[in-house]
This record gives sequence, structure tokens and C-alpha cells, in this order.
Amino acid sequence: MRLIRRLIKNGRGQALVELALVLPLLILLLFGTMEFGRIFHSYLVLANASREGARAGIVGADDAGIRTKVKDVAASLELEDSQIDITPGQDSRSRGVPLTIQVDYQINLLTPVLNIIIPDPFPLSTSTTMRVE
Repeated sequence: MRLIRRLIKNGRGQALVELALVLPLLILLLFGTMEFGRIFHSYLVLANASREGARAGIVGADDAGIRTKVKDVAASLELEDSQIDITPGQDSRSRGVPLTIQVDYQINLLTPVLNIIIPDPFPLSTSTTMRVE
């Protein structure tokens, strides 16, 4: 009983309770910031990969070459061929026709509590359209 009176008297117990109330919010904010950074980084990698794939396609690369270029640029994401959509196909490409490269990817979240707020895995999609030269 003396310990409780002493904690109430000098305010140490109050600071401990305040920390216990605020700490989960601070941790959630920290991990949310880290997850946002991971998602944004992955989106930038995908956007750059689709742009590089479109550039390779408009200067004459075939579909396999475009997919290889996209996967090389986005090597950290380990893309599969099914996640890369090329329209029109290489038989339908001629000078002046727009070529669209769309890349879809799903990034898994590392923080388990955030899946209440945002979907897990988080879907990312980007596309780039350029005219065939």
C-alpha cells in the first residue's frame, strides 16, 4: 500500500499509464509509415519497369524480350510472366500503333495489424503506353 501511495504522490505511475496508452498508437504509426514506404517503393519500381518494357517494345523487341526487360528492371519484386500484359501482341504492332505494357503485382504486408485498414496483399498496378516507332 505504501508503494501505491508513493507512486501516486510523485507522479511516476501517471507517466507509466500515459505511456501504456500512447505507445500502441506510436508503434502503429511507425509501422504504418514503414509499410507505406515499402508499398510506394514497389509502385515506383513497377512504374519504371513498365516504362522500360514499353521503350524496349517500341524500338522492336518481341513479347519475350519485353517481359525479360520488365522482369530485369523489377528484379527485386520477382515478377512472373502472367503479371505482365502486353497489348497489342507482337503480330499486330506496326509503326504509330500505341503499345501498352501493364504490370500487376501484389505486395504482402509485414505488419499484421494493418490488414484491418488496408488489404493484405496490397494490389499494385501500373501501365505505360507509347507509340511504336
